[in-house]
Amino acid sequence: MDGDLQEHNKLPELKLDAKQAQGFLTFFRKLPNDEKAVRFFDRRDYFTAHGENATFIAKTYYHTTTALRQIGNGSEAVSSVSVSKNMFETIVRDLLLERTDHSLELYEGSGSNWRLTKRGTPGNLGSFEDILFANNDMQDSPMIIALLPTFRENGCTVGLGYVDLSKRVLGMAEFLDDTHFTNVESCLVSLGCKECLLPSELSQLQKSNECKPLYDVMSKCGVMVTERKKSEFKGRDLGQDLGRLVKGSNEPVRDLISSFEFAPMALGVLLSYTELLADENNYGNYQISQYNLNNYMRLDSAAMKALNVMESKTDANKNFSLFGLMNRTCTAGMGRRLLHMWLKQPLLDVKEINVRLDLVQAFVEDAGLRQDLRQHLKRISDIERLMRNIQKKRASLLHVVKLYQSSIRLPYIKSAMEGYNGQFASLIKERYMERLNFWTNDDHLNKFIGLVEVSVDLEQLENGEYMISPGYDSQLSTLKDEQESLEQQIHNLHKKTADDLDLVVDKTLKLDKGPQYGHVFRITKKEEPKVRKKLTTQFIILETRKDGVKFTNTKLKKLGDQYQKILEEYKSCQKELVARVVETTSTFSEVFEGLAMLLAELDVLLSFADLAASSPTPYTRPEITPLDTGDIVLEGSRHPCVEAQDWVNFIPNDCKLVRGESWFQIITGPNMGGKSTFIRQVGVNILMAQVGCFVPCDKATISIRDCIFARVGAGDCQLRGVSTFMQEMLETASILKGATDKSLIIIDELGRGTSTYDGFGLAWAICEHLVEVIKAPTLFATHFHELTALGHENDGQTGIANYHVSAHIDSLSRKLTMLYKVEPGACDQSFGIHVAEFANFPESVVALAREKAAELEDFSPLSIVSNELQQEVGSKRKKPSEPDDDMAIGAPRARQFLKEFSELPLDKMDLKQALQEVKRLKNGLENDAGDCKWLKQFL
Repeated sequence: MDGDLQEHNKLPELKLDAKQAQGFLTFFRKLPNDEKAVRFFDRRDYFTAHGENATFIAKTYYHTTTALRQIGNGSEAVSSVSVSKNMFETIVRDLLLERTDHSLELYEGSGSNWRLTKRGTPGNLGSFEDILFANNDMQDSPMIIALLPTFRENGCTVGLGYVDLSKRVLGMAEFLDDTHFTNVESCLVSLGCKECLLPSELSQLQKSNECKPLYDVMSKCGVMVTERKKSEFKGRDLGQDLGRLVKGSNEPVRDLISSFEFAPMALGVLLSYTELLADENNYGNYQISQYNLNNYMRLDSAAMKALNVMESKTDANKNFSLFGLMNRTCTAGMGRRLLHMWLKQPLLDVKEINVRLDLVQAFVEDAGLRQDLRQHLKRISDIERLMRNIQKKRASLLHVVKLYQSSIRLPYIKSAMEGYNGQFASLIKERYMERLNFWTNDDHLNKFIGLVEVSVDLEQLENGEYMISPGYDSQLSTLKDEQESLEQQIHNLHKKTADDLDLVVDKTLKLDKGPQYGHVFRITKKEEPKVRKKLTTQFIILETRKDGVKFTNTKLKKLGDQYQKILEEYKSCQKELVARVVETTSTFSEVFEGLAMLLAELDVLLSFADLAASSPTPYTRPEITPLDTGDIVLEGSRHPCVEAQDWVNFIPNDCKLVRGESWFQIITGPNMGGKSTFIRQVGVNILMAQVGCFVPCDKATISIRDCIFARVGAGDCQLRGVSTFMQEMLETASILKGATDKSLIIIDELGRGTSTYDGFGLAWAICEHLVEVIKAPTLFATHFHELTALGHENDGQTGIANYHVSAHIDSLSRKLTMLYKVEPGACDQSFGIHVAEFANFPESVVALAREKAAELEDFSPLSIVSNELQQEVGSKRKKPSEPDDDMAIGAPRARQFLKEFSELPLDKMDLKQALQEVKRLKNGLENDAGDCKWLKQFL
């Protein structure tokens, strides 16, 4: 905020005369209306935005409308805001990488002549990449997708196409989806989508029951929707277009296209939107594949948020998120991006998971190997981005040199691996050594290294100069010789002039070189009087300033002009040679792509090993079993992010989700007792295991899960018109629609957003559905301790078990102490009032709360249901609605009893009389109770 205000105080001033202003306004009003586009105009030293864009920028980034100025007069005036270069870069990063709800356009020109020079969207960063990543690693690969939903009687068929412009990957998928679009949401999360193209006709149906959930999913996942006419969704020429873009044979591409009905049309609109065919550098450089939903664990936005998988701006430190904790990568961006992708795409293949775990185990057990490899990887540049710049012809010799410097580290990496002879030596050889040997042989990387060593002047790198070696080209060599000859002549003239003026070379007589005068002599003002006579007669005085007097003569001017001419020729020749070297480097794209993939994978697995080895409490290798077999048993499990906080002394807990015994666990206990942390840590441990990482447990056996569903926490979504309770119900509906017996379900505090009875009824019904229909392993944390009656009914077949987080209440002080241990059995009371005491509520409020709670619990039909069910273990389940008739009969009689009791003149009776009257009233109530179970409970 303070930084924005400082920026505001030194806002560049937009200066336009009347003619310039009128010309600009003429152009500006002709621009097409686009609510999502933020348009900037380059004024050379600063940038401006106008109209609604100016108001948006002033409010969002300057936090005040006083930054606005007006162009034009009266009703024709347009709001404007000026932005410095630094502020422009900040806004570009925020709009394209953080907010992801706007596109960005940059215009250059003057008067009424302006042209669009740069355009970027969250999914297609385009020519803004140089600004975004000039001084920062590229954190993630933005993905843009197109969806073509087709509604039919049996559901909705979705055709999907996607493009990863940074990795040059195309993909297609086609699948049936439910009314909540749970499969679409999983795709958006898994692919890391930033922007989605949809047919514009859908927006007209957005409020309908069919389309509204699709737009809600986009909003939940933070995806910008870009609309295109349905006529643009066409796949007619897709085979021909992909034939130009995709490397390799055309036949597999045609087979892939023919296997889909709608996906080719989605990919077709993407090719048009991203203009891939307009750039010949893309030809033959793309790969295409079929995206299969069943290859990875499915995660929706609610699960990603509940498990804190990705970083958030609100994180107090990097260890608050799973990504922040696990990201110990060393390469400049490649490892980080791959970890980003892996966390969104946990594996389902037991074999592949175990391969990753084998490699992590090798690196954990051999600390020397791990440390050596990590040290070498720290010197590896972002090969993926360097090659992208080279292929886009946006590269310089600097990019080539960085690739060279990364390449010469590979022998050290190979040498470190060759020294490993542990139990996984054959796997490391197969996975890395053989591939490294192939990529670094004389036909591949060694050829590139030879090219650079011949063509680049490596000695000049120490001076920070990136130049072609003079010996690489005969013309360049001749020009270099001429340049050196002139430099020597200028040096000799410098020495001769010093002798003539009786001055010391480089001390009292200096030789300067600048853009204004070229080569000049300079003496201090102190020395000037001594040589003034010779200066005025033999030399030409150019400038007199505080730092001294600059002068020249005809010889120096002639030599300087010749030097400048040779230098220009040298630069021109070098520029052509640099272009040739960059062009040659681009032919090694396949080599560097293979190396980048290998090094990024190695980097992430070493990061996993470093996390496991450096944790104060050891991590363990999980035992992985297929989807249909085994249980989920975590002994001494911990939450990795919570235990990493400095102020936490974490208490581990066991979780045993056993089929037929404790597959569905109801967890009760006080607020702040650790229920939410416990159920989350189970989800996090399973996700980490399926990514291929060791887990924070003493021992772990995990049956693979194909999906994690989470309903955790309460938060309003008023911007989408969704209340806390409605959001809760929508998330739960997604679980009921999308979960299978192979999923993991985590539910925390379901039903709190409505009345107690409605909430309890919903919670009960959802529990029964999950147990009897879906049959997925479930952790259900609740404050409705009456739900534990479901666990008391467990006959060994339903698999319901009760657990509670333990707490201790001191019998004298009534103080509550959290023990944070999860133990078998139900918790038979709530502790909300004790927690209120923790928060220092006034004693009178606490006392009244205890009194009212006691009254409500006495009369609550929920407590009656709970007690009855506990007494009738194994009998048919009682529904919460069954006591209603009893209550209707019993409540008036109970009120009559309380009224008669309250009217007794107890202050005028002795103890014996009072007891006799109370006994009489009680006997009358017992006689009237008869078969009314509610009244018996009241008694």
